[in-house]
Amino acid sequence: MTKKILSLEEISDRIQINDLLIRYTIAIDTKDWALLDTCFTDGAVCDYRASGGIAGPYPEVREWLARALAPFPMTQHLLGNSNVNLEGDFAKCRTMVYNPMGLPNGKGGLHIFTVGAYYHDRLVCGEDGWQILERREELAFMDGSLPENFVIPK
Repeated sequence: MTKKILSLEEISDRIQINDLLIRYTIAIDTKDWALLDTCFTDGAVCDYRASGGIAGPYPEVREWLARALAPFPMTQHLLGNSNVNLEGDFAKCRTMVYNPMGLPNGKGGLHIFTVGAYYHDRLVCGEDGWQILERREELAFMDGSLPENFVIPK
């Protein structure tokens, strides 16, 4: 078996892509919409329909994310097992997501449920570094449920 040696550029690209994916989770979990903007390139499109969301151009999806996540005082997006395929200044990436979320339960605590998913991304490297060009979420599981009468805003 021949061992593949990564170039310094490939190593750098992989680290920068990892940093991008983590930056996205920080932006979402802290509701820092300006930071989230740095994760997506002009013309980016997103598809969150698998988890009850919307699909469309990033600016529309960003507005939806702000509405949909506003009721949640606690979310954690934990990433693992990213498979990155570099193609020059483009990359395809599939990343596992473990996402516990909490809504107020009316008793001073949180109603917790967990979403397991995959992010399927097309990434591009430009003047601002690596950014997401296309993101599609694939639902793997949901442990627990949304509280009764809670509707995900559209």
